[in-house]
Amino acid sequence: MTIKRLIQRQIEAALFQSKTLVLFGPRQVGKTTLAKAILEAHPERPSAYVSCDLPEVRKMLSEPKLEDLRRFVSNRELIVLDEAQRVEGIGLALKILHEHFPNTQFLVTGSSSFELGKSVKEPLTGRKREFLLHPISLAELSARHDFIALRELLPRLLRFGSYPEAITSADSAEIVRSIADDYLFRDILEMENFKSSARLRSLLEALALQLGNEVSTNELSRLVGISRETVERYLDLLERSFIVFRLRALSRNPRKEIAKSRKIYFHDLGIRNALIKNFNDLPLRADVGALWENFCLNERLKHNHYTGRMVNSWFWRTYDQKELDFVEESGGRFAGFEFKWGGASARGAKAFQAAYPDSAVEVIAPGNVWDFAGVSSG
Repeated sequence: MTIKRLIQRQIEAALFQSKTLVLFGPRQVGKTTLAKAILEAHPERPSAYVSCDLPEVRKMLSEPKLEDLRRFVSNRELIVLDEAQRVEGIGLALKILHEHFPNTQFLVTGSSSFELGKSVKEPLTGRKREFLLHPISLAELSARHDFIALRELLPRLLRFGSYPEAITSADSAEIVRSIADDYLFRDILEMENFKSSARLRSLLEALALQLGNEVSTNELSRLVGISRETVERYLDLLERSFIVFRLRALSRNPRKEIAKSRKIYFHDLGIRNALIKNFNDLPLRADVGALWENFCLNERLKHNHYTGRMVNSWFWRTYDQKELDFVEESGGRFAGFEFKWGGASARGAKAFQAAYPDSAVEVIAPGNVWDFAGVSSG
């Protein structure tokens, strides 16, 4: 089953506009499938799909010579360079391709904003547009499933995550374990030349077990046995590799609201559950609330990103324990959200609205997650 990706329309609208297009995203998230779908959508244009996993491709692009590149491009108008972070110094090759072959559109994919991003940042300044592909969203699934089917799918998404193959495979647990072990860790270890994944895995396990709670880098340092500075470096690397993301605390009143705390969430719950080796059914779990909170944040992040909504995001907590899971600010107005798998009231709503007049507070439960996640009712 091929799931149409929302970002495809944005990428196609940017084709042939004198920019090199760069598509980021984790491995196995569907970048190759999407890139090939874009090629298939333009059969009238001579095109090529090129994998940078091939040694001969890496050699040509890491030691770019104009004559070699001219033979490589030939008469093609659209070329996909897949997994371009594999090419050392890819930025220089892309700059030469961009400048010398203006009639050819290059679409470049990469699994790490850390590696590919730093390689193309300076050489392609002003010459590129970047796109980020997330795991499958509820809005994308809604093109194939009605609301009843989507509601029934929610527990599976909380257990196995939203990677394309995890959604479509009969053995989702094995697929997710493979993605975590064979791809994510391998890529990260290669990036930093780690000799062992033990400490990195220990850090991720600690983050997985603290899901939904405020995280202290000092505590993580003690738990994992590494310095606070190393924890920060690892967290930055994990963010750039699309494994985790951080949410800061909202504080406009330092006397009442915590300011320096933060929470850390996973971009995909399947990866999180693989780390703690727990794919149990939801009724057997004690972490359903944290899973639902992370899931809702992921869906909102995808919705905001794909629709171009410019918002500031936080969680909110006061020193006297009033709190909201999530707060957005757009156009000077605040909206607060509590995520409740079982449905309940937002205990911090009254305090938040007193602190931020004209704000709105909403509880997001399985029955009303759809608008929040950008799922059309049409």
